[in-house]
Amino acid sequence: MFKDMVNKQVLELKKLWANKRQLTFQLLNLAMIVFSALMIWKGLMFATRSESPVVVVLSGSMEPAFQRGDILFLNNSVEKVYVGDVVVFKIKDRDIPIVHRILKVHEKPDGHVELLTKGDNNRVDDRGLYAPGQLWLEREDILGKAVGTLRYVGMVTIALNDYPVLKYVLVGMMGLFVLTSKEG
Repeated sequence: MFKDMVNKQVLELKKLWANKRQLTFQLLNLAMIVFSALMIWKGLMFATRSESPVVVVLSGSMEPAFQRGDILFLNNSVEKVYVGDVVVFKIKDRDIPIVHRILKVHEKPDGHVELLTKGDNNRVDDRGLYAPGQLWLEREDILGKAVGTLRYVGMVTIALNDYPVLKYVLVGMMGLFVLTSKEG
């Protein structure tokens, strides 16, 4: 049965390759889907003032509030953050942002704000995670405040990162689907 399905897909691809006009049309459809997703992402970035408006929780440091694989929606358009807010922050020279709760807020007379964070499931604050010599986060380090969540949906992202071959299989299947789909 699987062999028949593969043979059918190969036959459809050969037909598509023979018809250059239809192939071009299908490739343009694929490009429109990709560019639409990028436009939506850029629109979210603009609306939330965050370079990363959606993140996946990658560790258990925030359990029980957030589990590994939860998707968090961020908003960075509010200027003030408070003790107890769950924020996503980025440490200089590190690629992966961290999701933790604000433990302390120090506001200096000049308006400058310094923050200390901690994971709910961690025993100590995050000073050991910060850049060498850094004792506090600056407001500029915050990518956004968590304003919503989707439970466990991000496990797909974690699986794709843990098993890179899955990315190629998924992209290949999507490409085959788009190239062999017929208009209604």
